[in-house]
Amino acid sequence: MTRHAPTAPKSAPQRNPYSLGDQVAYEDWRRAKLDHYPATIDDLMVEITDLGQPTDAEIEAVLVRCNKANAAIYRANSDAARDDIISLGKRLGLYRLDANLSADADQLTAIEVLEDRSGNDYIPHTDRPLNWHTDGYYNLSDQRIRAMTLHCMRPAERGGANRFVDPEMIYIQLRDQDPGHIAALMAPNAMTIPANIENGHEIRPARTGPVFSVDTETGALHMRYTARTRSIEWHNDPATDAAVRALTEILASDWPRTFEYRLSAGEGILCNNVLHRREGFQNSISGPGRLMLRGRYYDRIDCPPREKE
Repeated sequence: MTRHAPTAPKSAPQRNPYSLGDQVAYEDWRRAKLDHYPATIDDLMVEITDLGQPTDAEIEAVLVRCNKANAAIYRANSDAARDDIISLGKRLGLYRLDANLSADADQLTAIEVLEDRSGNDYIPHTDRPLNWHTDGYYNLSDQRIRAMTLHCMRPAERGGANRFVDPEMIYIQLRDQDPGHIAALMAPNAMTIPANIENGHEIRPARTGPVFSVDTETGALHMRYTARTRSIEWHNDPATDAAVRALTEILASDWPRTFEYRLSAGEGILCNNVLHRREGFQNSISGPGRLMLRGRYYDRIDCPPREKE
């Protein structure tokens, strides 16, 4: 009699809370997310004694907060150097910095107002408000910005606060309203960023892709978005129109899931590229102006597993 090798047991199918076809996984993930979501901005704060040499306990505190809300705010020494910011990132699993056009030699970008700087009309380098966006929404998928840091070297004399919200919370709000919103925003042709052309030269071609996607490298939910109207083209169909309208209404409302904070010198935001905006500000007439150092990463902050209920 012919003997056959025993059949290996089939592995359980991978559960995907971001799949519209896996409602059970979504409900489990949603419950855990909401049960542990921070209530106030104070719940995101972490004290770091030496930014260049954070302790294991300080790193763990950052990871716990990023696990819950994809963001943490740290308060550290006001004399921290650029190398300290990069070192802190490495402790969190952030190694691959994005060398964007405005980055300096160390691939950090100085965000400040300089009247004689080329490209000064680029809104981040002005004192004007910045509308809702995620960083690198115009990047290719293999150069997606998964995490970012924003460190305050000098605050403005007045204004300049940041507001931010976890994309996972936006996803929950939209899916609970209408799963069709998620289907529309996950479509591969949902959003197109037109080509960047300067003086007749194409700096970057047009980029088309979804708003929400599941990152194949990390398995995490990724969001690319800008509220700007001159640098975006939405897919022209009723489902996309309704989804974009719902998203815009959430971000325009006084939604309790958003956080607002004005960074002081030595403080910074660490996040998995959350949605964020900046209010306008005024610099001192006589002294140096607002200066932020921004790092964009292809890596995601290495969060621990979500706490069990």
